[in-house]
Amino acid sequence: MSEMPPFDEMWGHDETLRAPYTGFNAWFCDEDFARLRAKQREADNLFRLTGITFNVYGRSEAEERLIPFDIIPRIISGSEWAKLSRGIEQRVRAINAFLYDIYHGQEIVKAGRLPEEMISQNEAFLPQMIGVEPPGGVYTHIVGIDLVRTGPGDFYVLEDNARTPSGVSYMLENRETMLQMFPELFSRNRVLPVQNYPVNLRRSLAACAPHCAEATPVVAVLTPGIFNSAYYEHAFLADQMGVELVEGHDLKVENGRVAMRTTRGYTPIDVLYRRVDDDFLDPLNFNPESQLGVPGIMDVYRAGGITIANAPGTGISDDKAIYAYMPEIVEFYTGERPLLKNVPTWRCSEADDLAYVLDNLSDLVVKEVHGSGGYGMLIGPAASKAELKRFRAKLEARPGNYIAQPTLSLSTVPIFARSGLSPRHVDLRPFVLVSPDGITVTPGGLTRVALKKGSLVVNSSQGGGTKDTWVLED
Repeated sequence: MSEMPPFDEMWGHDETLRAPYTGFNAWFCDEDFARLRAKQREADNLFRLTGITFNVYGRSEAEERLIPFDIIPRIISGSEWAKLSRGIEQRVRAINAFLYDIYHGQEIVKAGRLPEEMISQNEAFLPQMIGVEPPGGVYTHIVGIDLVRTGPGDFYVLEDNARTPSGVSYMLENRETMLQMFPELFSRNRVLPVQNYPVNLRRSLAACAPHCAEATPVVAVLTPGIFNSAYYEHAFLADQMGVELVEGHDLKVENGRVAMRTTRGYTPIDVLYRRVDDDFLDPLNFNPESQLGVPGIMDVYRAGGITIANAPGTGISDDKAIYAYMPEIVEFYTGERPLLKNVPTWRCSEADDLAYVLDNLSDLVVKEVHGSGGYGMLIGPAASKAELKRFRAKLEARPGNYIAQPTLSLSTVPIFARSGLSPRHVDLRPFVLVSPDGITVTPGGLTRVALKKGSLVVNSSQGGGTKDTWVLED
């Protein structure tokens, strides 16, 4: 780890107030602490009343928790955002091109830029998608790109979320809460809006409708149900878009279409925004035990009778083993150097990389290739000797299941603590919409913050919270 203190997005490296925070700091210095403490309590109550919760698994039963929200915004300048947006768009374009290629000609393999076994032996590769032409050529309709920052102009992609990225409802609720509690802040700072995301999402999904759709495509959101950890978000987005929220048992295949049950009988769906994993999507084509999906939906999809967003089989593009090849993937499909950097990554499936990781375990972050939510990972510098020993055994037993990365000195952003402003580590998940009409990057995204002092783990399942992310007009 670097000996220099982490870069603070408000105060820089040298305790000099950075330009994006000028307006906010002037307001904060004039504020009464007792009022701000009351506002923080008010925000917590708003989240509780609205029901903004998530489920934590891994115990005997799921535990529902409130997502902690911090009232101090994270602020990014318009020029910083313009640079980030270009890098995000480039990466998302490359991911879509990569997905088309691996399910068609596999030119990247033929060119020797990606080992064949990275596809053929990957659990996330879906043979049922070979040769399928998704409507509009779009695989990843909604993408979440996780970014971390280490300096004024240094952003890294931590991971790509191309299956069913979550968290956008928290971005929207965070902004709504801040607008409600601190309207004066928004009149003093020119903050780009995020509230039009649901309208943009519906428009983007409708633009990906299959040829059989009517002039106004029918869109619906497929949820696994009320016990899913992100159910709040599924219901929220369906409501905000003004579309139906459906479960597998509400749908059936009829006359070559997927139709949903309504009070007027069954209505064909053109675009299904699914929040159900591939394996559970269709018991006839995937897991026969699944009660969450729709029997025969993949057959309708392959025949062009429905758009599934995101497309089945997109998971291979956000696989952590594939992540290590993303610089080559971006360059291969765009003909450009990547604008956003990857975190240096050791592939434990390779003998030399594994040897290095085992020798330096206490300094590295080790992640499961198919892991998510902060589970199944090791943060070497924070691990005990016993944890390191246990993880060493896991690595030696199944090296191909892991990658390793250096422990980056993540940037900090102030949170509202009892003593005033106190720095905490953050990451950022911007949300991207893709349609044949183009790529839209919502200005800002979800900032996740490690509320424990010194902690690098920002996941809500691991004790992290969220905060509003401002992108300023320049």
